[in-house]
Amino acid sequence: MKEIIKFTNVTKEYKVLNHRQGVLGGVKDLFSRNYNIIKAVNDINFSIEKGEIVGYLGPNGAGKSTTIKMMTGVLEPTCGEILVDGLVPHKKRAENAQNIGVVFGQRTQLWWALPAIESFRILKDIYMVNDKDYKDMLELYSSLVDLDILLKKAVRQMSLGQRTLTDILAAFLHNPSIVFLDEPTIGLDVSMKSKIRELVRLLNKEKNTTVILTTHDMSDVDALCQRVVIIDKGKKIYDDDINKLKGLYGNCRNLKVHIENKVEQQSEDVLKQNLEQVKDILLRAFHKTFTVVRNNEWIDILVNEDEISIIGVLNEIQQHWKLYDIKIQEISTEDVIKKVYEGV
Repeated sequence: MKEIIKFTNVTKEYKVLNHRQGVLGGVKDLFSRNYNIIKAVNDINFSIEKGEIVGYLGPNGAGKSTTIKMMTGVLEPTCGEILVDGLVPHKKRAENAQNIGVVFGQRTQLWWALPAIESFRILKDIYMVNDKDYKDMLELYSSLVDLDILLKKAVRQMSLGQRTLTDILAAFLHNPSIVFLDEPTIGLDVSMKSKIRELVRLLNKEKNTTVILTTHDMSDVDALCQRVVIIDKGKKIYDDDINKLKGLYGNCRNLKVHIENKVEQQSEDVLKQNLEQVKDILLRAFHKTFTVVRNNEWIDILVNEDEISIIGVLNEIQQHWKLYDIKIQEISTEDVIKKVYEGV
């Protein structure tokens, strides 16, 4: 397979001024500049092959946006090398722009007052798409979605879901090698999220387009991505198959328990007390620290069944409390990624 994106020891640094306080401090700053060096991206290496859909994830401030901006040519790395489809993005910005498409959640690239078809025609001319390729893309789109309704509507009259669908179609219109999707399903209902995921999956399959997905919605990642790259504090902390990511934590399940108390109304103090008592009881019983968190009146306990059975944990808790209810859930991708962030 062809490598379409390659990062080699890429670092991006910013100089941040240490501001002194007060008027006198402001005057001193004019003559004596005291800077901190912040590494937004710190010595990152990875490559992405043609046709992959990759989830590029990380908490806010991790360096995701900086990395995307370097791939699009907006920013130049401080050191290291980036190749996007054989081009150095910041040196060949115009050529690179011809090869990529971008969708930002809730920020349309279409012309607000025009029908979508007019925006498509403008984009056709901007990207110099020939008539045959343009016609072929519209025919492909018609086979995937109800295109007539979308094309005749002014963008300002569209719902958020329709606008996002149309933005994704616009991003693929010039048949780019790579499409960056930044929070594409933010604010959408479950039905529309499903339609957009299916559209991205089909376009990727039909055109073999590489898709880089940045999102905080882990259901998007589960639905679309086989591979996940996780960045935190500027460093890459994971790059592998999404199923291997879940496998890092063994045969884990979330055990949710709702503890019965003698008082009818469970006060905040009682709930906190229950949480701490559950942690202490499990530590004493199994000589192991469990991840235990509170979710309203429920207490969530992460249990690795390769080490301890859920029945054993339940039996221990029932020796101390009666339970209103219990639930057992598979560990989600979101839970696993939170643990990667936390270094658990």
